[in-house]
Amino acid sequence: MSRKSFLRCTFLSLVVFLAAGADGQTAPTELSAAQIVDRNVSARGGLAAWRAVQTVSWTGKMDAGGGGSLAARNRRFAQGRVAPSSKTAQPDAPTAGDKGADKQTQLPFVLQMKRPRKSRLELEFAGKTAVQVYDGTNGWKLRPFLNRNEVEPYTPDEMERAAAQSDLDGLLIDYGAKGSKVELEGTEKVEGRDAYKLKVTASKGDERHVWVDAQTFLDVKMDGAPRRMDGKDRKVEIYLKDYRTVQGLAVPYLIETEVEGYRPAHKMTIASVVVNPKLNDPLFAKPNIK
Repeated sequence: MSRKSFLRCTFLSLVVFLAAGADGQTAPTELSAAQIVDRNVSARGGLAAWRAVQTVSWTGKMDAGGGGSLAARNRRFAQGRVAPSSKTAQPDAPTAGDKGADKQTQLPFVLQMKRPRKSRLELEFAGKTAVQVYDGTNGWKLRPFLNRNEVEPYTPDEMERAAAQSDLDGLLIDYGAKGSKVELEGTEKVEGRDAYKLKVTASKGDERHVWVDAQTFLDVKMDGAPRRMDGKDRKVEIYLKDYRTVQGLAVPYLIETEVEGYRPAHKMTIASVVVNPKLNDPLFAKPNIK
């Protein structure tokens, strides 16, 4: 996967990851979609608690690259030691035969979100900071690691994907108030555990799936936005793990994103979560580069 495509996938993945799950297992009981969602909301901390959340900030590290030679080439390019070219700026994803295919470069990140649908992602790479900002209507990006030192607007495709993302509380919290509909499509195994498969249809008709653990009623998996790679639409799956409680809210501290045909999965490891930090609106405006 190219680094540019990975970053887009990572961002869109990052702005929907709030969910949760845990241990123990019994056979799933017969419940309606509404009952499953009610139990999910309760397990995640309750509707009143989530409605009180206006801002959230996450810090941690995420995987990037894949393959020692690929990561090294990208680092050299980002640091200006390789002449820019379309091949260098968009390197091929490693294959199963790549000796370094199972290696990743971990990059520090900060993700900040504010209702309604505002988000800002900062990603450190080779001593430079990439920025992706969405103000709820428009989006911008700054990618100095690709020697692109000017603020660029989101492409139409990026805008469409950003507009389709859920608010900071995810797809199931307050789904009715958001104009969404939830349907139960049965149960499936998710990493060996029974989970309810729910289809969430947004008011504009976009469909996503969320898998809710049948024992804990916490989200354990969700659809990611499909990626077009190598001329094919690739399925994206997001797994939510290592759930912890932050101010009474269940939050995953490990998010793994799998793109069909590409290995290994990209991991986002959360180091800290802050609920309701002060985030002023200018933070989500077009970056001002001096």
